[in-house]
Amino acid sequence: MNTFGRHFRVTTFGESHGVALGAIIDGCPAGLTLCEEDIQMELNRRRPGQSKVTTPRNESDSVEILSGVFEGKTLGTPIACIVRNADQKSKDYEMFRDIFRPGHADQSWEEKYGYRDHRGGGRSSGRETVGRVIGGAIAKKILYEKYGTQILGFVSELGGVKAEIFDAEEREKNPVRCGDALAAEAMLKKIMDAKRASDSLGGEITVFIKNPPKYLGSPVFGKLEGELARAFLSCGAVRSFGFGSGGGAKDEKGSSQNLKREGISGGISTGDDICITVSVKPTPSISQPQTVHQKDGSVQENFIIGGRHDPTIPPRLVPVLEAMAALVLGDALLAPVVRMDLL
Repeated sequence: MNTFGRHFRVTTFGESHGVALGAIIDGCPAGLTLCEEDIQMELNRRRPGQSKVTTPRNESDSVEILSGVFEGKTLGTPIACIVRNADQKSKDYEMFRDIFRPGHADQSWEEKYGYRDHRGGGRSSGRETVGRVIGGAIAKKILYEKYGTQILGFVSELGGVKAEIFDAEEREKNPVRCGDALAAEAMLKKIMDAKRASDSLGGEITVFIKNPPKYLGSPVFGKLEGELARAFLSCGAVRSFGFGSGGGAKDEKGSSQNLKREGISGGISTGDDICITVSVKPTPSISQPQTVHQKDGSVQENFIIGGRHDPTIPPRLVPVLEAMAALVLGDALLAPVVRMDLL
């Protein structure tokens, strides 16, 4: 399944080493002011090669709008956007034609489909998120212009270092994308230590949704927190999802928990701010000797994975999770109203 959403629908396409990646957005209302720069701003935050804590793959990720926009405004028709690949080095992955990389989707995809693109993981690569960010940039614009909604993500923990404060401006000033300057410095040291040891680190990302629209979501199978969980967990590196007080709620009493305004009640947004926290696994591609399984069923010891990889995923995943949150809210916003007086 490559389409997300029911009313604001985003279909992503493309492979890591293919000609291009992109998205088709259907359901965007007509009349929204939109240009390539609006989308490019978000893609620049996700793109590789932006710092020493990301893969050195050098992609500008320049977006092209092919349809759905005329004279700077959306037409209400499908918006097609592409980002062309320019710095793929497919020869680095030829060894993986018959080898399954540990921690990746190689083996499960091979066994399910009987055929796969082994170059950089193909469709299962994190590069697929280019299309999500494109769609999310448009959804963000709708939410901000209509309701002043802001979606702010940051790395809240990495390598055992926790952020103690959140400064929205600081998170874009450091390569870790952390809202705490002191914590970011300590996180960066942890990343570089892991990189020198040919290892990788996981972490935690927190996403604040400020000024969300009221009444999004429905009380049974369409709970807003459930839709957000589905969206966030669809990102390959995410391993857990927490909303509001999260797992800590089990240790509270009803008298204290009931006082909290967590932004969603009965599956429906209240207009209060929403806080989401997710855990992110370490990058599975590391340059240490590992045991790998091969297509013929044999096992190879002391195999070292080549190619170019991020020593940690969270800094580049922040804009992706922001995009997924925007897609959920945008989709819920455009759902049919259920009260006559809201028509």
